[in-house]
Amino acid sequence: MRLTELDVLIRLGLGFLAGAVIGVERSSRHQIAGLRTHILIATGATLLMLLSIWIPQEYQGMKNGDPGRIAAQVVSGIGFLGAGAIIRLGNNIKGLTTAASLWLVAAVGLAIGAGMFLAAGGALVITLITLVVLASFEKRFFPTERNKVLEITFTSNNPNTQETLGIVRSFGVRILSMDVDQGPRKGKEKDRGTRMRLFVGVSDHIDGALLVRALKTSDTVERVEMKEKFF
Repeated sequence: MRLTELDVLIRLGLGFLAGAVIGVERSSRHQIAGLRTHILIATGATLLMLLSIWIPQEYQGMKNGDPGRIAAQVVSGIGFLGAGAIIRLGNNIKGLTTAASLWLVAAVGLAIGAGMFLAAGGALVITLITLVVLASFEKRFFPTERNKVLEITFTSNNPNTQETLGIVRSFGVRILSMDVDQGPRKGKEKDRGTRMRLFVGVSDHIDGALLVRALKTSDTVERVEMKEKFF
C-alpha cells in the first residue's frame, strides 16, 4: 500500500500519543526521562519508519533498497539514550525500567510507522500494565533492597554486640559483612569505645529511622549512623 500524506500525519499523531501515554506514567514517578523525552522518541521512531517505507516507494529503481535498515539503526541507537537514564547511587542502580521504556516506546513508534497498529496498541497496553499494575505488585512482594553502611559506636570496649545484631536482624535487615574496631582510633586518643561497621541490605519497607532509634535504646550504644554505600 502506497503511503499518502494523510497516512503520514495519522501515524505521526499516533506515535505522539503512544509516547505521551508512557511518558505521563514515567513523569508521575519523577523519572529523568519523562513526558517530553518519550514523546520525542516515539514520534522520531515513527518518522524514521515512515522514511524507511517512503524511500523505496519513491525510488523504485533502487536495487539495494532496504526498508528495515533505518529501523535497525534506531534499535541500536536508542541504547545511548537508555544508558543516560540509568543512574548509579553508590552500589544502587536506578533508571533501568525507564531505559527499558525508552527502548520499547521506540519499538512502538517503529510499529506505528510501519502501519502495524494492532501490534503497537497491544504493546502499549502490555507496557502500561507492566509499569502501573505490576509496579505495586513488585513493591509489595519483591521490595527493592538498598545496600547501606550502618556504623554503631559503643561507650565501652566490651559491648554486647550480640544484642545489637539481634535488634538489626529483628527489623529484617540482612547483614552482609561486619567489621569491629576496638580501642582508640589513630590520632583520637579520647575515642576509647568500640566501633562496629555493618554492610547491610535494607528493603524499602523498612523504617531506617525506627531502626536507629531502637539501637540507641541500648545503654552501651553512644552513636548510630546509617548512610549509603559508596565504592
